[in-house]
Amino acid sequence: MRWSAGFCGGTGPDQRPAGGQAVRGLEATWTSGWPADRVRAVTDGPHVLAVIGECGADVHHLEGALAAVRAKDWRALTRWPGSYLVVARSGATLAVIGDLAGQHPVFYRPDAAGTWWSSAAPALAALDNAPVDATALAAHLATGQPDVLADRSLFRGVKRVPGGHLLILRPEAAWVERYEPPAYDEADLHQQGAVVRAALAEAVAARLDRRPVSSDLAGLDSTTLGCLAAQHGAVTAVTFADERLRDDDLAYATRTAAAVPALAHQAVPGGADTLYYAGLDDLSRLPATAAPNPYVVTASIKRAVLDAVAARGPGQGVHFTGAAGDAVLSAPSSYLADLLRERRHRPAAAHARLHARLRHTSTLAVLGRARPASRTGLAGAWRQTAAALRQPARPWIPQAQQPIAWTPLLASADWMTPDARRMLADAVDHAAGALTDPPGRLADWSDRQDLARLAADTAGWRALALAEYGTELAAPFLDNEVIRACLAVPADQRGAPDRYKPLLHAAFTGRGVVPDFVLTRRTKGGFNALAYQGLRTHGPVLRELLGPGSHLAALGLVTERPVGETLDRAAAGLPTAQGALHLVVAAEVWLRQLAAARTCWWEEVHARVAAA
Repeated sequence: MRWSAGFCGGTGPDQRPAGGQAVRGLEATWTSGWPADRVRAVTDGPHVLAVIGECGADVHHLEGALAAVRAKDWRALTRWPGSYLVVARSGATLAVIGDLAGQHPVFYRPDAAGTWWSSAAPALAALDNAPVDATALAAHLATGQPDVLADRSLFRGVKRVPGGHLLILRPEAAWVERYEPPAYDEADLHQQGAVVRAALAEAVAARLDRRPVSSDLAGLDSTTLGCLAAQHGAVTAVTFADERLRDDDLAYATRTAAAVPALAHQAVPGGADTLYYAGLDDLSRLPATAAPNPYVVTASIKRAVLDAVAARGPGQGVHFTGAAGDAVLSAPSSYLADLLRERRHRPAAAHARLHARLRHTSTLAVLGRARPASRTGLAGAWRQTAAALRQPARPWIPQAQQPIAWTPLLASADWMTPDARRMLADAVDHAAGALTDPPGRLADWSDRQDLARLAADTAGWRALALAEYGTELAAPFLDNEVIRACLAVPADQRGAPDRYKPLLHAAFTGRGVVPDFVLTRRTKGGFNALAYQGLRTHGPVLRELLGPGSHLAALGLVTERPVGETLDRAAAGLPTAQGALHLVVAAEVWLRQLAAARTCWWEEVHARVAAA
């Protein structure tokens, strides 16, 4: 596993990451598992700047940015293309800055001598064998929104830095500051197209060196990245084209490859084992990750894609994925609540009418779903959530039929014991009372939460690609500058129901990069067929995994009856709470991996080893 860590205090630390490499110019700062060319530092006396990860800044950019370090202009250090962690020292002040989405998260914990920080929460928990925080894990399962409990991580005593914030360390203290505004100045979609195009082009180019390049070639998002990469050289383009999916991804991919000669296309047909939930009877085949990730559910499909890439040439390349494209290029219908709150009744009615047409329902029904969320803010919504948790569990209703909410409760909340629900309700009530600087718009809140969730999920796929194939997974839609460029366009423009991803259309139409027939596509592939067949095929494994002997059951976070009913519905081919089930399965796998792990995170400075 790749991770970084450091210590800031009045005396030197007595431990360091096992096998870690010191970062030049920064005392008590190390990386573990990162190749040397992905860790770069520049110094000027008491001012030091280090970047860890895929950063598009060259040495001249880094040296020039030392002026920002002196001025403590921390946000300026987050503007380069790529995905990276920043550690900067200005005199006695140390700043640790993760990315906006959380591909490089930051955690910290104080002790008597100072403060430890790390990009891996389990490493900090291993300092004193801190247990999993059952309440924080309950929030993760019940809401899927990482910032609901603010600075609580999944481990007791380990704090997390929320998205858009940075960690400031001095020998005598540590605190968190916001570096990113909660909302951006609004930009017109058509004018912003050029900004989005430039940000994506730079994000792709930042990953290109002498490594082999591959890319998914499926929907609009991955196809755009593949075409951008193809401007620089040959790209192995792969499409997972299992006949059970019955979508048109393969047809569009084939046509795209014919129009873009640098794309060498490979279709991946799938097979009996390329199903959701395959392989969960042998958890040793799954790489350990710092947090639960739903890619354990689809690992067999990801392996099939990476196997196809490996078969066409040397490994240890970079593979582009369109992950998070949906989150930044479009928007869910929850923005209707913002239109109603702001009394923009005419556009609200017009958009609701179009959404109703797509969903074969009435305009009044669509507006009715949005109205409750328009009448409360985030703190009030959390109090409502807490009240709902104190009530008996609800019968399952598909999320699309429930009222729009700031923090919707997933079906997994109803699988918990009453005690666990009350424990979570108390924590959510406390979070509501402690909330400062709440977002003004539901769309701004949900956009950031979706990105944080997707970044954490993508880390699981990245771990698999790196551990088994030596391949670096690149997800440019999660880059800081791409997020900023896209989210500056209001949600009601990005998510207008009469146009599919109009921001991508504005960015690339007529530019000769992405074929226009791709940009006018209105369809999107889905994996429901493989999900339901996987649930039927691997139902017995899931029943054992989530049964009375599960780690989640021991914490009160799942109970056998509702999980069994969910699996029964799936076996009968009925709609079921797939997203909630993915979350629960991923969490159970993660807990079992933690219990079985013998990872040596730390070693004492005087060569005495401390094992996690």
